[in-house]
Formats: sequence, structure tokens, C-alpha cells
Amino acid sequence: MKELFEPVTVGELDLPNRLVMTPMTRSRARSGLVDELTAEYYGQRAGAGLIIAEGTQPCVLGQGYVDTPGLHTPEQATAWRRVTDEVHRRGGRIFVQLMHSGRIGHPVLYPGGELPLAPSPIPSGEQLYTSDGMLDHPTPREMTMVDIARAVEEFAAAARLALDAGFDGVELHGASGYLIHQFLSDNTNRRTDAYGGSVERRIRFAVEVAQAVADAIGPARTGFRVSPGITYNGMDESDSETLYIELARGLAPLGLAYLHVSEIDTRGITKLLRAEWPGTLILNPHPRGGDGPATPEDGVEALRSGLADAIAFGRLWLANPDLPARIAAGGPYTAADPATFYGGDHRGYTDYPALTEDAR
Repeated sequence: MKELFEPVTVGELDLPNRLVMTPMTRSRARSGLVDELTAEYYGQRAGAGLIIAEGTQPCVLGQGYVDTPGLHTPEQATAWRRVTDEVHRRGGRIFVQLMHSGRIGHPVLYPGGELPLAPSPIPSGEQLYTSDGMLDHPTPREMTMVDIARAVEEFAAAARLALDAGFDGVELHGASGYLIHQFLSDNTNRRTDAYGGSVERRIRFAVEVAQAVADAIGPARTGFRVSPGITYNGMDESDSETLYIELARGLAPLGLAYLHVSEIDTRGITKLLRAEWPGTLILNPHPRGGDGPATPEDGVEALRSGLADAIAFGRLWLANPDLPARIAAGGPYTAADPATFYGGDHRGYTDYPALTEDAR
């Protein structure tokens, strides 16, 4: 397992190990504000080489779920400062993921009751969970050129606020069926203008957002996440190999800190991206067995083969706040409780034991 504990440079950060905590929505930010409990949650995991904090909306209409955090007001930035201060106090490093949900939203989430925005007026076919029950996602409003330009600037403004909040950088969520991904995929982008049709036009929004954020805070503080072939949130790409190779080529000249690949059963595309991407590649690997979360062994295999420079885990971090110590000891690993993934209080959030507590 020694490969996981070798230092690596990501952007301008020298990481003490190659263990990355992937973003995970926890829906515990009342009114879009994180609190002391969130600071404790991330602080407990400061042993990661890099924490990438949960998907955070860069604007009001970017929200896609109940009780997710924002980064579009000074009040939200101040709230996040408690989190970043705690992580840094414990010797960690932390980026935040900027996630505009696009069509994965609902009027009940927005003060004015507006429709969610998307590249094309195609509903997701999915639902929003609320305390009053499940609500169907509506048909979104197709974005105008003015909407697109505004969204690009909202990402850049949120990135600037992220630095004000003490984050070491931001990750742009271009994966999992959210707005940037909706522009990329041909089943959600049916536009006939400069932002739709050919692959070259479908990647335009993603590249413009990355360029704007890199200009705002520096490319070394900017990462980008993709999830080739994923069908989550109603996605169905017909040209994944071509699409992601062209996207990598479009992003490469920007000199971003990293490309973060969230892998399903798409190792072939991951290999193509590794060959194409000139910088750091963080991999959230698909488990070799196909079921359950990826294991440390999956990560070691990817590092040894040269497929990745750092490894991102999700559920392992959720239930094992001291994951590096557990990996070094060969386990054991605590299993995460799905009933406490979203919402609630400290239970299933900050009460997972450290290895030394397990041994008592």
C-alpha cells in the first residue's frame, strides 16, 4: 500500500499522500449554510492528501437538492470559513466542488419558484426528495445566450468566494448529469446554436466555465470532474470516447490542477484520458469486483499501472474518518450506514469511530 502514501503535487499543493476524499452530498446545510458540525466532519478527515468538499451551488438556480450548501453570498462564504479553518488547523488541504444542477432541480427550491435551467427543455425523468414527498422534476427552461453567459460568470464569482472562504481551490462538477454534463451529452443537449450539435460545440460551455474560473482564481487552483458513460440522472451519451477525448484536448491548454475521473465500468475510456491528459489525473476507480465501493487495492493497482496520480474514495472516507491510518494498518474498515447518508444530525456524520476508538 506504500504507493498510496507517496507525496504528490497537485496544482501548487504538495500533498503528503495520494488519498483524496471525493465530494459527497450530505444535505445538512440548512438554508444553504454549513455549520460547526460540518467543520467537525471535514476536520476529522484532514488526514486526506486532499479533501474535495461536497457539491455546492454557485447560484440560486444551481441548487438541485434540499439542504445543500451554497457559495454565492458573503454569508455562505463566512460559514464555509469555519470549515476551511478547521481543516487547515488539523494540517489538511481542501477544495470545494462547484455544482450547478441544471435540470436536476425544482421550483420549490427557489425563492421565486422559477423553473430550473438546462441546455434544452428535456426533463430528467427523475424526482426530488422533499419532506412532503417525492416531486417530479419539471421540464426545464432552455437557456438563452444571456443565461449561458450569466452561468459562466456565476461559476467564476463562486470560485472567487471560495478563496475568500479559505478553500485551496475549486473543482468544477462536469459529471453525474448536472449542468456542465448536460451540455456535454447529446441526449440532454439538442441545441442547434454554437453550444450544441457537434462534439466541438457541446464541449464549449465546459471549456468556457473552466477558462473563466481559471482566469478568476488561477488554473493551479482549478480542477475538473468527469464521469464518462454514467447514466445517473437520465444521462445517455452515444459518443463517450470521442466526447471525452475532445473535452480533455479542450481543457488541456488551460493548465488545470487536475482532471478527476469518476469511473464506472469504463476502464477503456480512462486509459484514453490518461494518454491524452498532460497533467495530474485523480481517479475514483471502479471496483474490480463490480459491487460495493472501491477498495485500497483498486487504488494501488491504478497507481502501479500509471493510470492515475492520486486516488479518490467516497464511502470509505464517509465511515472511516481516519482512513489513512486504517489503510496503513490493513483495516478494519467501518461500513457506512445508508440510512444516514442525507440529512439528519451527527449520527452517521461525525460519530464514526477512529481506529484507536474501535480498539477499545
